[in-house]
Amino acid sequence: MKSLLEKIISFLVVIVLPVLVIYFTIHFGLKRNDPPKREIELRSQQQPKVDHSEFAILQQNFTDPRKVTEACLSCHNKRDDELMISTHWLWEREVELPGKGLVKIGKKHINNNFCTGPLGNNGSCMRCHIGYGWEDHNFDFNNPNNIDCLVCHDKTDTYFKQKGMAGWPATPATANEEFKVPDYNYVAQNVGHPDRSNCGVCHFYGGGGNNVKHGDLEEALNNTTRKVDVHMGVDGPDMTCVDCHITERHNIKGRSYSVSASNDNRISCENCHTSRPHNDKILDFHYNKIACQTCHIPVYAKVNGTVMYWDWSKAGLKDADGNGYKEYDADHNYSYLSIKGRFVYDDHVKPDYLWFNGLANHNIMDDSITHVPVQINTLYGDYRDPNAKIWPVKIHRGKQAYDPVTGKLLTMKLFAHNKGEGAFWEDLDWETAIKLGMETYGREWSGKYDFVETEVYWPLNHMVSVKEETLSCTDCHTRSPKGRLAKLNDFYLPGRDYSKAVDYSGFAVIIIALLGVIIHAIKRMF
Repeated sequence: MKSLLEKIISFLVVIVLPVLVIYFTIHFGLKRNDPPKREIELRSQQQPKVDHSEFAILQQNFTDPRKVTEACLSCHNKRDDELMISTHWLWEREVELPGKGLVKIGKKHINNNFCTGPLGNNGSCMRCHIGYGWEDHNFDFNNPNNIDCLVCHDKTDTYFKQKGMAGWPATPATANEEFKVPDYNYVAQNVGHPDRSNCGVCHFYGGGGNNVKHGDLEEALNNTTRKVDVHMGVDGPDMTCVDCHITERHNIKGRSYSVSASNDNRISCENCHTSRPHNDKILDFHYNKIACQTCHIPVYAKVNGTVMYWDWSKAGLKDADGNGYKEYDADHNYSYLSIKGRFVYDDHVKPDYLWFNGLANHNIMDDSITHVPVQINTLYGDYRDPNAKIWPVKIHRGKQAYDPVTGKLLTMKLFAHNKGEGAFWEDLDWETAIKLGMETYGREWSGKYDFVETEVYWPLNHMVSVKEETLSCTDCHTRSPKGRLAKLNDFYLPGRDYSKAVDYSGFAVIIIALLGVIIHAIKRMF
């Protein structure tokens, strides 16, 4: 028989040492060298290659912005051909939608639960079109001089389109004390790659105000910190939109799934960060089923509130004098507008979470309502889908007009320059506004209307947090009903879900392994 000391030494060598080896292998073996960092050249920080102020053609006295476009194209020839096939210009594209075949989608063809649809509201909505004067169906999409080059390339922050002008800046014929004519010569001589303010003039203010639509895109990003967005913070990389949304021949990479359906022309985090950025196998393994945004965007609307609910059914009320009125919430956001209805704003919002594989469906004009709430867009994907990942989304809910006879959503004429033209924002008359809106789209209307609940899903990509504020393991792996993934229950999540079979199987494996180690150790000692 071995002495007691020999047995203790044998025990330490046979049992404790392997356990320590296994521990340190797991603890340090999961760590590895950082993947090679990719050198990213920020387009926004490139120095201009030419001085536009030296071009003779830009010295003329411009009074019509279309003449500026003509001058641009005299040097940048064929740029118009590229731009006029883009969705920024056409507001439409053809795609194959499940159950619908080849159809046209885009802003021109899809219902929305903000302002119902842009056509018929040209004076207002077309302020965000990259053209001049899309006032009605007579707009010439084939005339390159209708392209607004300056709205994207102005580097002076002095050029802007006017409200209610269908994409026009002020011209001498429309100028007054409020609508100043831009100095076209000064702007044309100071152009360059688009920056945040160029893109934000539309994408920050879509839906009628700052941060109304997206929740993660708003004017605060023009001059922000890393705490709000780790990429765009001026105390960090100070990146602009085009640094990620790489553009070639006026094709801007990226998809807004409120109006898109296909999984192409997208940008992704791994374009810069690779698919294993954490230097940790367990964290990097999550990339297979979890989008980077899920952990790195724990809240959105970090500075100003975003609209979470828009109730059109309350619109049209008047005060004692027969006029429309406004009400505000505690943060001085609109809580009621006679011309738009009742709103619910919120800030520092925790996202909802969905499976998403990059494909979507849409409620296009004349689609019948099949269930309530109506899905304005549907993001596809589930746990069994190999291409699907868990994504954070903003769900914008609303209540909007529909035809109870045909079972279809209605479009309205909202904008006009004057009262008496049938626009709801001027006359607060539901029937006339619906009649004119439906006529604009060439759609049939029974003459009756009611209101129905709707939802639209906005995948979140901006307002990325600093790493210290990203989600922790227990934010998801918890049995608390407040867990981030509590509602996403089509799969087994360790730490959240309980299964006797899984737990007992795990216990059995542990016990068998321990017994094997003990039996082996005893055999070695004796």
